[in-house]
Amino acid sequence: MGLIDIASGSSAWRGLDYYNENRVIDYKRLNDYQYEGIVKGSNKAPYNVFMDIEHPRKSKCYCPHAKDRRVICKHIIAMYFTVFPKEADKFLKDAEEAEKEYAEYEEELYNKTIKYINSMSKAELKEALIETLNIAPEWVYDRFTRDRVLMEEYMRNYM
Repeated sequence: MGLIDIASGSSAWRGLDYYNENRVIDYKRLNDYQYEGIVKGSNKAPYNVFMDIEHPRKSKCYCPHAKDRRVICKHIIAMYFTVFPKEADKFLKDAEEAEKEYAEYEEELYNKTIKYINSMSKAELKEALIETLNIAPEWVYDRFTRDRVLMEEYMRNYM
């Protein structure tokens, strides 16, 4: 498991922003797997970063979010992308692919739902709607009835 895998989504994306903003002031390679550097934080304060790509959990940053914790923060990710810029490109490519796959999944699910609804009789639709509204959170029922009342009012007044 690498640094990106154990970083939160927020840290990964903010780290990419920091990388794009060239916030890594300096870094040096200590050996084949370890690096240390300085990354400019959001308040412009410099933070010392230690990065271990062989044992990512040993990576450290001295920012308020990560200090004394085993957290992969945005500063560590910014330095990772600075040292390995192809990983930043890969991260973006993977995110775009995941977004595309999710959009395809949503479209497929929508089409299946429409097909299923169109196959139901009016009585089955009513029964399914009542059952759904009965088990849904109260706000769903409120929104459904409010929107229906608003639509009926609109139809009365403007149609």
